[in-house]
Amino acid sequence: MSATAAALTPDLSPRSGERSAPRESLRAGIGLRARHHEEILVRLPAIGWLEVHSENYFARGGAQRRQLENLRAHYDVSLHGVGLSLGSTDPLNAEHLREVSRLLRDFEPMLVSEHLSWSSVDGRYLNDLLPLPYTEEALQHVAARVSAVQEALGVQILIENISSYLRYQCTEVPEWEFLAALAKQCGCAILLDVNNIYVNATNHGFDPHEYLHGIPRPLVREIHLAGHTLTRIDGREMRIDTHSTHVADEVWALYASALRRFGPVPTLIEWDADIPELDTLCSEAAKADLIAESCRAAAA
Repeated sequence: MSATAAALTPDLSPRSGERSAPRESLRAGIGLRARHHEEILVRLPAIGWLEVHSENYFARGGAQRRQLENLRAHYDVSLHGVGLSLGSTDPLNAEHLREVSRLLRDFEPMLVSEHLSWSSVDGRYLNDLLPLPYTEEALQHVAARVSAVQEALGVQILIENISSYLRYQCTEVPEWEFLAALAKQCGCAILLDVNNIYVNATNHGFDPHEYLHGIPRPLVREIHLAGHTLTRIDGREMRIDTHSTHVADEVWALYASALRRFGPVPTLIEWDADIPELDTLCSEAAKADLIAESCRAAAA
């Protein structure tokens, strides 16, 4: 894939629909979960923004949608999708895209994101985000689909790197080169999940800082942070991206390195299982803010 590896200088000309994050959103945000809806509305905690999983709000009307409308009056929101299966060979789901477009119209999110993954075969969906082989053929396929999504929605989208536990023998370049080449080719931006970089680095044996330095600075428009779980499989230590605990110290340190490279970008705390009290999420967001402020002060 020499052509791919050589073509990593991004085209950063403005796209129709490209949005800049509001200044307040440079404070860390949290993922919105149903158990916290009412408490957030009552307390209005000092967080920068809220991320919602797009598919949770496809239903017309209902209490959940009304609560999001109320929350949107106080916070910026981002739409984070898990169901488009951008790497699959199944046709793009036109109805899914229409629902995302409706959410864009109704809630005017500051960012829209999906994953560099696949999850469906012949219309059957797996309950996971699965990695791609990083080949020229896969790049052309995914780039065409990301371009089609951006055309359908009328906005630039962010593509997130995922965690993985197996690698394809046919892979031709490192994940970071593939991701950068994808952004260059179709004009998308990158949602950089720092926890996933650390998980993959330890599982597959590469330097996570090499990953950071392999991504051109202007491409990163958002960062995700989450907790992971250490386990043993066949006698080997593996880190699993569970989103069920606090951000690990090693991930916080890598986050500081990411901020020094990419500058201040909206950062999100993800916590999807064993969901804690709201105060715990707000404390994690506050820790991200402190690290970001320290990096800004050091750069001044």
